[in-house]
Amino acid sequence: MKPSIWKWSTRTVVTIGIGAALYGATSWIGISIGMNTQLRPSIALLAIFGALFGPIVGFFAGFLGHVINDFITNGTVWWGWALGSGITAAFMGLIYLAKGFNPQDGEIRKVHIIQFIVYGIIGIFAALAFSYLFDIYVMGEPGDKVVVQAIVAGLANTAVFFILGIPAVWAYAKRNRNDTNLSVDS
Repeated sequence: MKPSIWKWSTRTVVTIGIGAALYGATSWIGISIGMNTQLRPSIALLAIFGALFGPIVGFFAGFLGHVINDFITNGTVWWGWALGSGITAAFMGLIYLAKGFNPQDGEIRKVHIIQFIVYGIIGIFAALAFSYLFDIYVMGEPGDKVVVQAIVAGLANTAVFFILGIPAVWAYAKRNRNDTNLSVDS
């Protein structure tokens, strides 16, 4: 049985810390595809931590990981984009709440994959819309620059989600299935 997303334990805090550290340490790895925009494999970590541990753990792992990465690479935090990473992971983590979805026990069906895709795409573009508006209204960035950056980042993040994130969660669940055909004769 999956733990409640509202039950916090030492394991929850450690999971957030590990997720944030992994996301923060790997977010600088990417292929430049536009002005201040990269195709980053680390986006798959948002999908993995969100799906396996829920939207709250996903949010904090994504948000704190982005803060860590910004400090390491820029020395300053772009708060709108950091919150955007958290929002993305939280939406992807909504699959955790789906009835019958339990990848730790190998329980994942096609309907879960479809839900995961919907949550992920909505999360990616909702987060980018938030980051876009935050940059314009709070940071004073020019809207025409930010809209191109948000669209390119959205397409790149969606590609990584489809190529790495979804297959990783599916493979994890498949690995954990208990219905093997192996038996022990006594």
